[in-house]
Amino acid sequence: MLRKSGKVLASVMNKLQALIKPGILTSEIDRLAEEFVLGESAQPAFKGYKGFPATVCVSINEEIVHGIPGNRKLKEGDIVSLDLGINYQGYFTDTAVTIGLGRISRSLKELIEVTRKSLFEGIKQARLNNNLSDISFSIQQYVEKHGFSVVRQFVGHGIGYKLHEEPEIPNFGRPHQGPRIKSGMVFAIEPMVNMGTWESDILDNGWTAVTKDRLASAHFEHTVAITERGQEILTAG
Repeated sequence: MLRKSGKVLASVMNKLQALIKPGILTSEIDRLAEEFVLGESAQPAFKGYKGFPATVCVSINEEIVHGIPGNRKLKEGDIVSLDLGINYQGYFTDTAVTIGLGRISRSLKELIEVTRKSLFEGIKQARLNNNLSDISFSIQQYVEKHGFSVVRQFVGHGIGYKLHEEPEIPNFGRPHQGPRIKSGMVFAIEPMVNMGTWESDILDNGWTAVTKDRLASAHFEHTVAITERGQEILTAG
């Protein structure tokens, strides 16, 4: 069931990504996301969660996570993160991606690519008998080696029967700490990486996190199952 949930979510995210272009309103992205999710006989996992008002988080440029869709238009040169979770017949999956619109600077391209690759560095460590913090350490090492910083206020998490389950999975920390990784565990691993400082602020809407120095941020996420045969990325599509 989680495999099916992940496939549905990957399909929805692929459709959404194909529509992201300069001039689209973030509210239109949200409307389409909900339409696509409901069309797959799934439910948006974020809408109404602790009062969040939308199906998809749309975070632009210096926004790290939890951007609320509205009347803002995307424009050439923006980078935009889409974060989307679904409930498919009681099984939750969660994914995120960051996209550059049109021509973006070399440094923004590097930020996006380092963040994407850091996710896969973390996933490589999500294997039997490693410690949970081996995931965290590998992400932080990769990011900082490339001159960027890892957000500390927000973390990855367990997932499956609920959107957020134990354990929390920070994107920073020392290796060989925390619980052993066992077969059957399912993680949402999600590095959030900033161009400048790792510190963040929350906007007045009570949701949207932005970088303290207002430099750009990127975010990637996959839902990953741990099996006897190795890791399985459920939201890879």
